[in-house]
Amino acid sequence: MKKLLLATALCIAGCVAPDQGSDVVATGAAIDPAHNSRNSLDWPGVYTGTVPCADCEGIATTIRLNAEGSYERELLYLGKSDTPTRDTGMFSWDDSGSIVTLQPTQGEVQLYQVGENRLFHLDRTGNRISGDLSARYVLMRAQRDPRIEDRKWLLIEVMGRPVQLTADGRRAHILLQGDAARVSGNGSCNNFFGAYVLEPGNRIRFARNMGATMMACPDMQVEDAFMDALRKVDNYAVDSGQLSLNRARMAPLLRFELAAD
Repeated sequence: MKKLLLATALCIAGCVAPDQGSDVVATGAAIDPAHNSRNSLDWPGVYTGTVPCADCEGIATTIRLNAEGSYERELLYLGKSDTPTRDTGMFSWDDSGSIVTLQPTQGEVQLYQVGENRLFHLDRTGNRISGDLSARYVLMRAQRDPRIEDRKWLLIEVMGRPVQLTADGRRAHILLQGDAARVSGNGSCNNFFGAYVLEPGNRIRFARNMGATMMACPDMQVEDAFMDALRKVDNYAVDSGQLSLNRARMAPLLRFELAAD
């Protein structure tokens, strides 16, 4: 009787279905090249999350997988640095069409299992992370919001202060390009560009290493305040043709109106 119970328990343990969205290919199982993550899922896009860190509060991770096989990755070590590290390179699929290997130009490779709207961080042997923190080793695909993306927003207020046109008629503005998850705009003097991520709950994060032109203008106060506020933003609200970028529940840091053209 004991042997029967043991055999039954082992059978149950061995037959438990994988987590939803896991897309695990069991060792020795037949590979179906027509129905795998690579062929069946809309996987290109931006994935984000905060994975555990041995000597910091967590590693805020953003990965963009491009359809042609390249990737971009940004890592911010929370509580340890205010400047993210960034690397780019190519990635390859394994034979099962389920796992991608990021191959940076420098440094170690990293494996991720591709699920539906998520990436699972794998260990060096290609296995899922187990234990109490396993759920934190999952990167979720970034959100999209057509209410604010692919539309030009004109800056009308910074930290509660109205923004006026510059002497040459230039207006500070911002444009969120949804397909590329890229932000571009003008701070009233210089053009800027970088990355952003939308997350559930109307949350938004802008890359801290924004690129920008280097023009010198007579008055840089609006631009300096604009860019400083943009780095602090963590959520947004949109209503009646106006967009506000905020931090926590504080008063809006930045306010915009939808451009007419």
